[in-house]
Amino acid sequence: MNPVAGWSYGSAALAFLLLAAAVATVWRGRPHGRMLALACMCTCAWAAACAAAALLGAPWTAVADLLEAVRGAAWTAFLFILLGYRGEQRGILIPVAAAYALYALAAGLREVSEPVAQLAGTQALVLARLGFAVLGMLLVEHLYRNKTAQQRWAIKFACMAILAMFVFDFYMYSDAALLRGVNPDIWAARGFGAALCAPLLAISVARSASWSTGLSVSRSMLFHSAALAGCAVYLLLMGTAGYFLRYFGGRWGPVMQLAFLFGAGVLLAVILFSGSFRAWLKVFISKHFYTYHYDYREEWMRLTRALSEHGHGVAERAIHALGALVESPGGALWVRRDDSRFELAAHINTTPAQEALPAGDPLCMFLEARQWVVDLRELAASPGAYDGLAIPAAIAALPRARLVVPLVLHGRLAGFMLLLEPRSRIALNWEVIDLLKIAGSQAASHLAQQEAADALMVARQFESFNRMSTFIVHDLKNLVSQLSLLSSNAQTHSANPEFQRDMAETVAHSVRKMKLLLQRLSRGGALERTGPLSMAELLGRAVALKAAFEPRPVLACEGDAAVLADAERLERVVGHLIQNAIEATPKEGRVAVSLRTAGGEALVEVTDTGAGMSEEFIRERLFKPFESTKAAGMGIGAFESREYIRELGGRLEVSSQPLCGTTFRIALPLHEAGRIGGADAA
Repeated sequence: MNPVAGWSYGSAALAFLLLAAAVATVWRGRPHGRMLALACMCTCAWAAACAAAALLGAPWTAVADLLEAVRGAAWTAFLFILLGYRGEQRGILIPVAAAYALYALAAGLREVSEPVAQLAGTQALVLARLGFAVLGMLLVEHLYRNKTAQQRWAIKFACMAILAMFVFDFYMYSDAALLRGVNPDIWAARGFGAALCAPLLAISVARSASWSTGLSVSRSMLFHSAALAGCAVYLLLMGTAGYFLRYFGGRWGPVMQLAFLFGAGVLLAVILFSGSFRAWLKVFISKHFYTYHYDYREEWMRLTRALSEHGHGVAERAIHALGALVESPGGALWVRRDDSRFELAAHINTTPAQEALPAGDPLCMFLEARQWVVDLRELAASPGAYDGLAIPAAIAALPRARLVVPLVLHGRLAGFMLLLEPRSRIALNWEVIDLLKIAGSQAASHLAQQEAADALMVARQFESFNRMSTFIVHDLKNLVSQLSLLSSNAQTHSANPEFQRDMAETVAHSVRKMKLLLQRLSRGGALERTGPLSMAELLGRAVALKAAFEPRPVLACEGDAAVLADAERLERVVGHLIQNAIEATPKEGRVAVSLRTAGGEALVEVTDTGAGMSEEFIRERLFKPFESTKAAGMGIGAFESREYIRELGGRLEVSSQPLCGTTFRIALPLHEAGRIGGADAA
C-alpha cells in the first residue's frame, strides 16, 4: 500500500476527468475534440487504475498495465491525426496499432508461473514501453517543427504536455531497464506529473481554433527519423537477444553476448550504408506517408542545383539528377549532332557501344513523335503497347537497362537518356513518368545552353583572333604607306644625306614593328610591356618617323611627363593621329604636336589646319569600327586609339570645325603624379 502514489494518481485521474468533461461540453465542436476527449478519458481510467493498484494491491496491477497500453495508443493516435494522416496514409497506423495490441496482450499475460519467463516478460514490457515513449517523442517533435509560427502559438502547450508524459515514461522505464525494476518513488511521482500536464492541454484546447491538420512533415526529416527509430528498435531487440544469450549461455554466455552484439553492430552498419535499403525506405515513406510520391519543391531544387553546377560535365550531372528521381544507379545519355545522328555523350555504371544512332532510327523517331518514357521491361512483355517498337542492339544489349527518357526541347528531340534498373522497386505511374519527362526537358535546356556556351567561346576566340588580325593589317597598311612614300621620294632626294638618314631610320623602325607584329600573330595576342614612359621621348620618336611627310609635324613640349603604358601601343596611337592630321592637311598647312601637364594629367594635343569634321561625323562615324572616308582606309585606327586610351584610364577628345582644322587631345593620368622635367623642343 502506497498512499502517496494513490494521491498522485488520484489527482491525475481527477484532472483528466475534468478536462475530458470540458472538451465534451464547454469546448464541444473544437477541432479533434472527440479524439482528445477519448485520450483524456483513457488517461483518467489509467490513472484511476494506478491509484487503485497503489492502495489495493495486485488485482489492479494488471488492469493498470493494460490501460497504460490503451492510454499510450490513444495519445499516439491523437498525434497522428494532428499530423494529418488520412486515406491511404492511415495504413501506417496498422503496425503501430498491432504493436500496442501485442503490448497489451503481453501485459495481461505477464503473471506466469515460471520465474525466468516472468523476468523475461517484465524485461520485454519495459523495452516495449521505451520504444513507445521514443515514438511519442518523435511524433511530438515532427508536429511542432513543421507548424507555422501562428500554428505553434496554438499547439505549443499541447506539445509540451504530451511530450512531458512521454519523457517521464522514457525516464522511468530507462531506469527500470538498467536496474531491472521500476523505482517506486519515480512511479509514484508520475501521477503528479500527469496531473500538471492537464492545465497545459486545457490552454491549448482554448486556442485550438488555430490548429491545422495539413501534412507538413519534411520527407528528409521523416526519412532520417525513421532510420533513427529503426536503429533504436533494432538495438533494443539485439540488446534483448544479447541479454538472453548471456543469461542462458552459462560459461560461454558473456563471450556469446559480446560476439553477437559485435555482429549485430556490423550488420546495422552494412544496412545503413546500403543504397538499396535507403532507396526502399524512401519509397516506403513516400508510399505510406504522403499523397504524392515526390516532394516537388525539394526535387526541383535538387534537380536545378545539380544541373546548374559550375563547369563541364553537364551530361554526367543530368544522368545523376534524373537517376535520383527513380533511384537508378546510372545510365547513358545520347545527344543530337548535326541533325543527322545521336552520339553518346556520357555514361555512368554502364558501357554502351560508341557508335552513333542515326536520326532515322525507329527509337529516335518514336521518342520525337510520341515523347513517351519507354519502359523496356513493359516493352518486352507487351510490345503492342509501344506499337512494336524495335530497340537498337546497342541499348538492348546493356544489362539492367530499364527506362528510356526523351529529352525534348521546343518540341524537338534534343537527345535521350537510358536509366538502369532502380535500386528498389518503384511503381511507374503517371506521376513518375510526368516528372521524368519534365526533368528531361529541363536537362535538355541545360545541355543546349552548355552547347551554346561552348560554341560562343569558340566564336569569341575567332573574334579575338580576327580583331587582332584586323589591327595588325591596319598597322601593316601604315608601314606600307611609309615605305611607299620613301620609295617615291628616293628618286628625287636619294643624294640628300639627311634624307638617307631619315630613310634608314624609317626602314629600321618598320622592320622592328613588323617583327613585333609577327610575334603577336605567332603567340595569339599582344606582347605588352607596361611601364613608366617619358612622353617627351615617345612623342619625339613618333614625330621623327613622320619627318619625311608634308606638312612636316612640329613638336613642342612644356617639360616632360611620365605615364604608365606600353610604349609600342601608345606610340602607334600617337603615330596614327599624326598620320591622319598629315593626310587631312594640305602641304602648305600646319601640323603641331604639343605636351603639357595639368590637373595630374599629361595632355597631348595633335592639331592640324586641314579640312576639319562636322559634329555629326564625330558623333556618329569617327569612332565607329570599319567606317572610313579614305579609299584605302579600314576604319579601325580611331576606334583602336580610343579603346587603348580608355584602357589606360585616360580619354581621347576631339574638337573640330569644317574648313578650319581639328585638334585631338589625349589625357592620361600621370605616373605617381610625376613630371620628369625638361625643356621645350621643336
